[in-house]
Amino acid sequence: MDAGLELRHLGRVAYEPTYTAMQAFTAARTAETPDELWICEHQPVYTQGLAGKAEHIFNPADIPVVQTNRGGQVTYHGPGQVVAYPLLDLKRRGYFVKEFVFRIEESVIRTLLYFGVTGHRVAGAPGIYVRLDDPASHAMLAQRPMKRTDTKEPGNSKGPGPNFEGLGKIAALGIKVSRNCTYHGVALNVAMDLEPFSRINPCGYSGLQTVDLSTIGVCVGWDEAAGVLGHKLMRYLAP
Repeated sequence: MDAGLELRHLGRVAYEPTYTAMQAFTAARTAETPDELWICEHQPVYTQGLAGKAEHIFNPADIPVVQTNRGGQVTYHGPGQVVAYPLLDLKRRGYFVKEFVFRIEESVIRTLLYFGVTGHRVAGAPGIYVRLDDPASHAMLAQRPMKRTDTKEPGNSKGPGPNFEGLGKIAALGIKVSRNCTYHGVALNVAMDLEPFSRINPCGYSGLQTVDLSTIGVCVGWDEAAGVLGHKLMRYLAP
């Protein structure tokens, strides 16, 4: 485990005050400030990233929309979803943004594996996905990320955007780095009301299906899922 990372469980909290608190923490921190990992659950909210386009939100109705400075497009947060915010000094940890993203995704993949589910990366589409027909399948995706030397492989072709046929997105990722320090993070869907996702193009992709552990047959409580994800993040984000 990572002795230099303080784990904080915030419970169910509103999004905007949490976002403001992350910004304030990052702005005030010094080279001596300990890193923190915040684990929480949010009340219903849509959040837009810096690249967010209004047309990706069809009908927010009574769910507020919050503009943020993280990367990516629109996503939804709500009860039944574990949200993790790593507030790290990357320079002190000794790795760069690309590896940071890889480590977060690996933490989610290992969390899913704990519950008997195989998570997949899709080239060019951050986050973690599962096969809808067989969530436990270890068969690799043709469009998984690959080394640039494998230029003839489907995962590296410069064709149209990712093909999500047969896949469901189970975890969304969006981060911000300021002065080598990170905030925002990752959201893992556990047992949610998924209807609000139908009112948006999740992460800017039309027709992308969003799933949670419950809909793919995994019955697990929020507390247990949060505990496993927190443990995996503490391990895989270590220096």
